[in-house]
Amino acid sequence: MHVATGLGQDSHRFEDVPSGKPLRIGGVTFEGPALEGNSDADVLLHALVNALTGLHGQVVLGPVTDALCQAGERDSAAYVAEALKHLGPLRLSHCSCSLECLKPKLGPQIPALRARLAELLDLPLRHVAVTAHSGEGLTAFGRGEGVQASVILTALEERLNH
Repeated sequence: MHVATGLGQDSHRFEDVPSGKPLRIGGVTFEGPALEGNSDADVLLHALVNALTGLHGQVVLGPVTDALCQAGERDSAAYVAEALKHLGPLRLSHCSCSLECLKPKLGPQIPALRARLAELLDLPLRHVAVTAHSGEGLTAFGRGEGVQASVILTALEERLNH
């Protein structure tokens, strides 16, 4: 059996000029100003797409997502679905996420974040972890200027030949 890992990171600042779109993180809507970006700017789902790219090597965030966005698709869950199409023989086994921000307060929504990620990745809830911290104000994210997300995915591949 082969074990593979994918690491993804993304960050977005909060909008200076409100666009009217909601603040979405991990497919969950929060109160507060939206994150800057062409899509819904869902920083956690973008980090997840980057982690999937780390598993299969097919760059999705950028060339594929830009085309989807230009076609009117702004929901980052669609970008995750596109990235999942490239897994081939890999089977996701675990997802661990870390978010850094001063706002919004993520703690009360961690169960909803875990549930949404488990649904998107078709993983049991116990195989999805989400942590959040403020970074003690040492970075722009900890000072409330935006949100940073990191994701590590683990996948398994059954190998018949070595």
